[in-house]
Amino acid sequence: MADFVVGLTGGVASGKSEVSRRFEALGVTVVDADLVAREVVAPGSDGLAEVVQVFGEGALDAQGALDRRAMRARVFGNERERRKLEAIIHPRVRRSMRSACAAAPGAYAIAAIPLLAETGRGAYRWLHRVLVVDVPESVQRERLMRRDGIDRALADRMIAAQATRASRLELADDVLPNDGTLADLATRVVELHTKYCVLAGCD
Repeated sequence: MADFVVGLTGGVASGKSEVSRRFEALGVTVVDADLVAREVVAPGSDGLAEVVQVFGEGALDAQGALDRRAMRARVFGNERERRKLEAIIHPRVRRSMRSACAAAPGAYAIAAIPLLAETGRGAYRWLHRVLVVDVPESVQRERLMRRDGIDRALADRMIAAQATRASRLELADDVLPNDGTLADLATRVVELHTKYCVLAGCD
């Protein structure tokens, strides 16, 4: 049972997924908010039933699953609709993540929460520390353009749509710079793993 939980976050194209993989390679359980968000509205779930109750049958696709494209179009630019959807999904995600982290083997687990800065740490009071994967915006832009095959203007809009770098760093107990090589990243992850093992009281 993991009694110590580290929240992992960072901006788009900062390398959060690679950091998660590095911790998993060290035997650490990583619970991913994006994956959990899909699970809590999977076919047959009470989360999906509530979405249908609130938004109607139009929220479903032909197979009876959540029609994500239709729902994105419905809530995009509509604050009231977006908040209704978030009120269904977000509490379930937090509860599921907390349970999964608590049940994880080992002395500590990682909760990967991409939008932690946007949500606020207060919604995740059970986190013991927050680790921010940090890169300069220029690096984010370059990676986004290369990864997604987009132009600079769209990359800048994607970055601007998220919390600022400064607001993420304000949340941080630990900062992992990720503008170097993969070898640099691997070294830093091992150092953090050692630190968290000490804090969590690993055997």
